[in-house]
Amino acid sequence: MRFFCARCCSFGSEMPAVQLLLLACLVWDVGARTAQLRKANDRSGRCQYTFSVASPNESSCPEQSQAMSVIHNLQKDSSTQRLDLEATKARLSSLESLLHHQLTLDRAAGPQETPEGLQRELGTLRRERDQLETQTRELETAYSNLLRDKSVLEEEKKRLRQENENLARRLESSSQEVARLRRGQCPQTRDTARDVPPGSREVSTWNLDTLAFQELKSELTEVPASRILKESPSGHLQSREGDNGCGELVWVGEPLTLRTAETITGKYGVWMRDPKPTYPYTRETTWRIDTVGTDVRQVFEYDLISQFMQGYPSKVHILPRPLESTGAVVYSGNLYFQGAESRTVIRYELNTETVKAQKEIPGAGYHGQFPYSWGGYTDIDLAVDESGLWVIYSTDEAKGAIVLSKLNPENLELEQTWETNIRKQSVANAFIICGTLYTVSSYSSADATVNFAYDTGTGISKTLTIPFKNRYKYSSMIDYNPLEKKLFAWDNLNMVTYDIKLSKM
Repeated sequence: MRFFCARCCSFGSEMPAVQLLLLACLVWDVGARTAQLRKANDRSGRCQYTFSVASPNESSCPEQSQAMSVIHNLQKDSSTQRLDLEATKARLSSLESLLHHQLTLDRAAGPQETPEGLQRELGTLRRERDQLETQTRELETAYSNLLRDKSVLEEEKKRLRQENENLARRLESSSQEVARLRRGQCPQTRDTARDVPPGSREVSTWNLDTLAFQELKSELTEVPASRILKESPSGHLQSREGDNGCGELVWVGEPLTLRTAETITGKYGVWMRDPKPTYPYTRETTWRIDTVGTDVRQVFEYDLISQFMQGYPSKVHILPRPLESTGAVVYSGNLYFQGAESRTVIRYELNTETVKAQKEIPGAGYHGQFPYSWGGYTDIDLAVDESGLWVIYSTDEAKGAIVLSKLNPENLELEQTWETNIRKQSVANAFIICGTLYTVSSYSSADATVNFAYDTGTGISKTLTIPFKNRYKYSSMIDYNPLEKKLFAWDNLNMVTYDIKLSKM
């Protein structure tokens, strides 16, 4: 709306002052540069509001009817704006209601994560999915490898069965040949006047009716085996009566590698043979345990050394309780091992696959309290020598020095205990030969030494400098086998043996 002339308008007190002000503002807003508003009493004493606005482009005022038209347009615009305002208020009220409803739902559902938190969680789920897919692929690869190994084992089994059948036929043939030869023994010689020692028998005679051959005759004299050989406590024969092969360690040979582990789980472990084998096991039966991991239960069993060297186990034991570290041994048909995260020693009978005894070693450190220098939770280390079963450990009372105890192999009771002056964490490993404890200086140095010896018979320890080779520079297990008179070791994925020499007692 615009005014096209300059004029003064007067209104009585019937028009409210607010409406007058609104009208003045609207007039000003349409383009007027100056406006004046005055309030005064007229001649009759009534209040009178007067304002004037100069038209920017008209020299004369329009008629009264045009002014009223402008006022009507202003009122119509005001009504339209009022309706728009009411509609806006209604929409705002609706939005407030929706917001209140959403806040109520949010409070009922609890705190929600921000978009950044959701993105992080989504990224974590994707990484876990990728890891699961990788593990699935690894498991599928391992399964295919197991299937391949199974087929190889089945072929080996068929081959061995065929060999057994061939041997059985050859044995039967040999038995028939022996029987035939016995039936066709050569006739007795006419020379019967020769003296035959009592208890002897004539085995064979050649009687050839020709002067070109001299008559031959042999005699077999039976002599009790106890007069020349005596069986040792470990079950093998010694060369002289009263000689058990014991002595002081004076030399360790170069390592001989028999087997290399296939995966990183064999970085360190323990392998052994029974120095006192019982049926159905023999001195060739070998056991192996890969000890990398937190739930170590698998014990691989090999009937023959050739199977062990080729990596074809004849049986896999699953222990009822996980073991810890590399201190396990096999003795008299039993596996002796330390239970994971405990000071308990367990006797597991291999043939029946049952736990026969378990016993805590009083005060023994475990799970990293007093390990060897290479670590690996080697707090409790079992060992076997000519006299039986031992356990090597330490206690708080010993302040980290090596403690040595003789164990009863049946019930695992401690029979006798010695405390040495050798700090356990200062040596890489230890083993026992003929009742003497020996320690190795380093697990990683290629040129280590057997550096200490403690004699349980005298209670005296001494230093040594016997060279010891860590060919693969990570020896995690060293044990003595009294039946084979060798050291067994696990050196950085490799299973090796060492020849040794003992001085005479």
